[in-house]
Amino acid sequence: MRVAAIDCGTNSIRLLIADVPGRSDGALSDVARRMEIVRLGEGVDRTGRLATEAIERTRVALLGYAAEIAELGVDRVRMCATSASRDAANAADFAAMVRATLGVDPEVITGDEEARLSFTGAVRGLTAPGPYLVVDIGGGSTEFVVGGAEVEHAISVDIGCVRMTERHLHGNPPTSAEIAAAEADITRAVDTALRAVPGHGPATLVGLAGSVTTVAALALHLPEYDATRIHHARIAYDEVAKVTTGLLESTVADRLALPVMHPGRADVIGGGALILRIIMERAGAASVVASEHDILDGIAYGLG
Repeated sequence: MRVAAIDCGTNSIRLLIADVPGRSDGALSDVARRMEIVRLGEGVDRTGRLATEAIERTRVALLGYAAEIAELGVDRVRMCATSASRDAANAADFAAMVRATLGVDPEVITGDEEARLSFTGAVRGLTAPGPYLVVDIGGGSTEFVVGGAEVEHAISVDIGCVRMTERHLHGNPPTSAEIAAAEADITRAVDTALRAVPGHGPATLVGLAGSVTTVAALALHLPEYDATRIHHARIAYDEVAKVTTGLLESTVADRLALPVMHPGRADVIGGGALILRIIMERAGAASVVASEHDILDGIAYGLG
């Protein structure tokens, strides 16, 4: 069966078109993966509403996705909307736009469901030993999931690269006082999450989403973004800390000059890297395994 999975988060909207295997332990066969930075959650932490301009940016991206879905003969489509859509007072306007553009209703999933889908996508095919602590660092929220073959505990907390940047990291580059305020905010949320799951001392820490994969690409000194080199790369804490410091000391222009940096991520990557560094510190993880497979893959597996 050919399926289309769409993940609409606070910062990006992503599409996976894949053929789902007939057996339960089989791997997806990718047909297409796409990503657009639309910053749907721009200003949501402050206003509680999705901006009209942000909804329009998302609509334009969805038009392209809808055309590709039709062209490639997809059997089933599922679109999941996450943190920004959960928080917004005008989520109904967003849902109406999606229905008109894509022909399906978006599912505004809970943080718990987001965490479970991310775990499924991340650990299937992973050879590193369990149990796993899977962290999905998004634009508005971060999901923490603990499990082995299956999910055992999950929690979502409201820290993400966009939310932390809008809330604290205003300077270009951010000041030491701004970074300290973000660190305190992130640490409180991370400690709450790690107690809840619980997530201290995991056999393997697995990191998902663009903040993690970009940090991994920088730590690996890649000449360009290469998903095949990043997927399942193990990055030591010292390397994560070094990359984080460099990003927070850089201007947006400096970050844009980095060959692996997506232009839509340059202004918020410092906040995302900081979240990853603090998670590793508080969880006692000496390294993180970066994964290019995440909630998109989890959504696709569920459609088969």
